[in-house]
Amino acid sequence: MRILIANDDGIYSPGIATLAEVAATFGDVRIVAPDVEMSSAAHSITASRPLSYKRTPIKNFEAYRVNGTPADCVALGAYHWEKVDVVLSGINLGSNLGNSMWHSGTLAAAKQATLLGMRGIALSAPVTWSEPNFDALKPAVQRVLELLLPNSDLTLVNVNFPDEEPKGFRWTRQSVRHYDGQVVPGEDPMGRQHFWFTSMPIEAAEAGTDRWAVEQGYVSMTPLRLDLTNEAELSTVQSKYSLLE
Repeated sequence: MRILIANDDGIYSPGIATLAEVAATFGDVRIVAPDVEMSSAAHSITASRPLSYKRTPIKNFEAYRVNGTPADCVALGAYHWEKVDVVLSGINLGSNLGNSMWHSGTLAAAKQATLLGMRGIALSAPVTWSEPNFDALKPAVQRVLELLLPNSDLTLVNVNFPDEEPKGFRWTRQSVRHYDGQVVPGEDPMGRQHFWFTSMPIEAAEAGTDRWAVEQGYVSMTPLRLDLTNEAELSTVQSKYSLLE
């Protein structure tokens, strides 16, 4: 099995090295990741300038850094390494739950894999007062890959780990809840104004969702799809408003 590994935290993130070490027990591994942090880059691609692809070995793994986005990395990685079976993205420094899937660069790398005909799995761990203990996380990552890699029916999966030793594993759906977005103004040392955007959920997580599972101490595994069609609303408008001439 050929396993391409990407992320949005950058080539030197400890999470990507941990993921490569665990993934290497399942197949051949190659790392292709951004040369700098690209968190919250979503599914952006670079179309206005050329990209570089520079060899950067990490812990004896074949690795390359790209001056682009997570989606760029997957596209270039698949171009340079044919017949990739699956793309693993992460392990991200920070959860990607619920509405944060929309702007997640980690998940975007997995989505790009699916768009290119490969399978994609995104993996994220929470950051609290310190970064995750990746060595302690390895057994849970191993179990997740044991569950997901042999299952070809799962084309796109979003995985989130809790901030403590997991109680177990749960299949979940995405939590879709409103959040309170705030613009926080500030100043840099030169007195120039700048702004931070922050958000906090304002509704409790529903049972069976990714947010709920992680809050309860479980590893959340959410199968996703690329089709964003709202089937219920489509059916409603088709029945109410005939557009046939």
